[in-house]
Amino acid sequence: MIATLAELGRRGIAATQRLGRGHLLLLAMLRSSGEIVRRPGLLAQQVFSVGVLSVLIVAVSGVFVGMVLGLQGFYILSQFGAEATLGVMVAASLVRELGPVVTALLVAGRAGSALTAEIGLMKATEQLSALEMMAVNPVRRVLTPRFYAGIVSMPLLAAMFSALGVVGGWFVGVGLLGVDDGTYWAQMQSKIELEEDLLNGVIKSLVFGVVCTWIALFQGYDCVPTSAGVSRATTRTVVHSALAVLGLDFVLTALMFGD
Repeated sequence: MIATLAELGRRGIAATQRLGRGHLLLLAMLRSSGEIVRRPGLLAQQVFSVGVLSVLIVAVSGVFVGMVLGLQGFYILSQFGAEATLGVMVAASLVRELGPVVTALLVAGRAGSALTAEIGLMKATEQLSALEMMAVNPVRRVLTPRFYAGIVSMPLLAAMFSALGVVGGWFVGVGLLGVDDGTYWAQMQSKIELEEDLLNGVIKSLVFGVVCTWIALFQGYDCVPTSAGVSRATTRTVVHSALAVLGLDFVLTALMFGD
């Protein structure tokens, strides 16, 4: 019994220490924000690595998610004679929920794991230590540009996901199932509001970008510098990012759309 309690205590202390190191790393990256202003080329390079290379999977997923929403939504709404509101249902579902959440999960799986593996390998091969020996702060030079690249890329990818999802829903609803074209777009334009829907979706994307990129960079920076350690850190990045996104989505939805 005592041994079990001692083990639980050790695990709790280790988790608290990791949480503290993560927040210290976040503060260090925020303090190094001036590096982005002085060397914008670093940010542009990492935006390409994090954002542009994720465009294909986000675009394809957005189209198919929109097509599925259009198909399922039409069958459900047709039971109530409300097929004309298909555009509203597709757009609201994408902009409010599916766009930011699915994009964050996709980016965490593709770019987040890549960031963790990259930073972990740099630590394992002592590249970060070499930078410190040359009086170069690795947090400022390596981590901060990647952190802000994730924040910049996430809302843009989520907007593209939602836009392509609306097009996918239009293709199924209008092109295949016979919903009126003008009604599809007119209902969407009249019901989807800038502040209530679009702005809240952008805020969600920004929060998810901060959290997913922070988790990915911390897991790589704090991992055990071995091949097995990097592998475990990559797995933890995907799992922790998914759990954080889903949990924060509930909290943000309750704050934004609750009475």
